[in-house]
Amino acid sequence: MEVLRRSSVFAAEVMEVFDRSPTDKELVSQAKALCRDYINSRLIRAGVSWSKPEHNALVPGGKLAEVSSILLRLGDELEYIRPNVYRNIARQLNISLHSETVVTDAFLAVAAQIFTAGITWGKVVSLYAVAAGLAVDCVRHAQPAMVHTIVDCLGEFVRKTLVTWLKRRGGWADITKCVVNTDPNLRSHWLVAAVCSFGHFLKAIFFVLLPER
Repeated sequence: MEVLRRSSVFAAEVMEVFDRSPTDKELVSQAKALCRDYINSRLIRAGVSWSKPEHNALVPGGKLAEVSSILLRLGDELEYIRPNVYRNIARQLNISLHSETVVTDAFLAVAAQIFTAGITWGKVVSLYAVAAGLAVDCVRHAQPAMVHTIVDCLGEFVRKTLVTWLKRRGGWADITKCVVNTDPNLRSHWLVAAVCSFGHFLKAIFFVLLPER
């Protein structure tokens, strides 16, 4: 009976962990893991050599792996709509990839511009697409260490700007609702709205950063 009681207590504790709301630290950690996975996918697609640390790999079949898969799928759609926006980002911003400060400031400026008018999942996907596009630029220009800088930078932006919004939605798993509807017109509506709202954000940020160079 004692063993059964202890098993029941353990099961209850496990359920409590899965049922409770994620903490700020967990949301940021998950944001960074998702970013590493998104970047790795885009580096592979770009045919760029990159060694991804194994300890950062998402557990296959896990909830976060499912979120990552959906995030990548939505990113595919967004990048298909406006491919030029998410390629050659460093050149569009006219920034040097040799300075961590310049890369960090540029990424944070773009991120702030994306969310100027509020937060949506479409804009979150765009943030990841920008991070991945910039990471591809860094690796291609022999600055692979900057990838970690971009991941950390995205994590810090999530901590300061997106955590409260994410907690209200129960965490990253809320993004799965974006792909429930099978109607392609309705499914892409949020993407079109996202693109229209900040389709020229890179051009705008160029002028924001201009006085600093």
